[in-house]
Amino acid sequence: MSLPSLRPGRLRATGLAAVAVLALAAPALPAAAEGGSVVGGAALGSTGVVVDAPGASRLPKLTASSFLLADLDTGDVLAARNAHGRLRPASTLKVLTALTLMPRLDPAAVYTARFEDANAEGSKVGVVPDATYTVAQLWQGLFLMSGNDAASALANAGGGVGPTVSAMNAKARELGALDTTARNPSGLDAPGQYSSAYDLALFARAGLAQQAFRDYASTVRARFPGKMPRAGHPRKTFEIYTQDRLLLNYPGAIGVKTGWTTKARGTFVGAATRDGRTLVATVMHSGFASWSESRALLDWGFRNAGLARPVGTLDPRPDTRQAAAVRAPGTLGATTAAATSRSAGNGMLPAWAWVPVALFATVLTLRLRVLARRRLRRLRRPPPRRPAY
Repeated sequence: MSLPSLRPGRLRATGLAAVAVLALAAPALPAAAEGGSVVGGAALGSTGVVVDAPGASRLPKLTASSFLLADLDTGDVLAARNAHGRLRPASTLKVLTALTLMPRLDPAAVYTARFEDANAEGSKVGVVPDATYTVAQLWQGLFLMSGNDAASALANAGGGVGPTVSAMNAKARELGALDTTARNPSGLDAPGQYSSAYDLALFARAGLAQQAFRDYASTVRARFPGKMPRAGHPRKTFEIYTQDRLLLNYPGAIGVKTGWTTKARGTFVGAATRDGRTLVATVMHSGFASWSESRALLDWGFRNAGLARPVGTLDPRPDTRQAAAVRAPGTLGATTAAATSRSAGNGMLPAWAWVPVALFATVLTLRLRVLARRRLRRLRRPPPRRPAY
C-alpha cells in the first residue's frame, strides 16, 4: 500500500489524526463508583471470561461479545465476559423504559395516540394516530411485539420523550447502572446510547421484583385494538404474540426481552425459574438467535449453580461492592480465561493488543512526517536552468 504524499500544511494534521484514531478506538473503562472500584466487583472489570466453578462442566461457546449469568434472588454473578463493555442495547433498553414509567402510569389510563407514535421507526405493534389505548395495552405492545410505536406512546403519556429519557438515565444511576446512557425510549440505535450485560441484568432484577412487570414480561399472547371504528360499530382487535422464543421453548422461562438492530446485532435478556432458583442470562452483540445463547447459559447455570462460586454481585451498593472487589481476576479458578474477541460495539480490545496498535500508529506518523519533509525540500529547490543555445 503506497502512502499519500502530503503538503507541508498537512503535517501537523496528520499527527493529530493518528492520535484521534487511537482515541476513537480506545476501550470504554469499566463502570466505577466512588474510590474507583469496579461496580459489582473487581473481577467484572475484566474483558475476558470470569468463572470460578471447580468440578463444573465447561461454559458453552458463545458468539456474544458480552454476557452475564446471575442468580436473581441472591444477586450472585456466576459467570461473565466483558460484563461492563458498553454496547448498543437495541430493544432490551425497553426494560429500563418499563422500570421508569410503570410507577408513573395508571394501567387503566387512556391515551390518544399521536402521529409521531405511529410513525416511529423500526418494529411496531400497530398504533394508529388519534386512536385510543389503555396504558396496559401499550405495555403489551411493547413487551410482546417490541413496538417502538408503543414505546413512543408510553413516553408521551409519561410527559414526553425528552423528560422520559432524562428519567430513564436517572433511574439507571439510581440502580447503579453506570454503563447505561439512554437517548430514546425504544432502544433504536442512536449516537451515545449504550448499556452493558451487567446493567441489563440489574434492570431485569429490578423489573422482575415487580408483579406488574413480571406479568407483562411473561405474557405470550394478547388482543390489541385496531383503528377507531365508525360511529355505532364495534372496534376490531387483532392477536399479538410474543417474540421471546425463550418464553415459548424453555421450561420455567419468565421473560424478559428481545433485541436486534444491524449495529447492535442480537441482544437478549432471559430469565427462568427452576427448583426454587431464578437465573438471568444477558447477552449482547450476538447472532440472530441470541435467545439460544441465553438458553445455553441458563442450562449451564441450573446444572452447575451448586458448584459455581460468585465472581461478582448484582448489588452495586458500596459495602457489597467492596466485599466483592477483594477477589481480583488473578485469584479466580482454573477455568478463568482471557477473552480475545473484540467488542465491536465500542472497539474494546484486550490490554495486550494496544501495544502493537500504538506502535503501528507511531511508525505511521513518523513515516508520514518523513515523506512530508522530503516533499517540502523538493518544493523549495530552485528550478533547473535551461542551457543557452
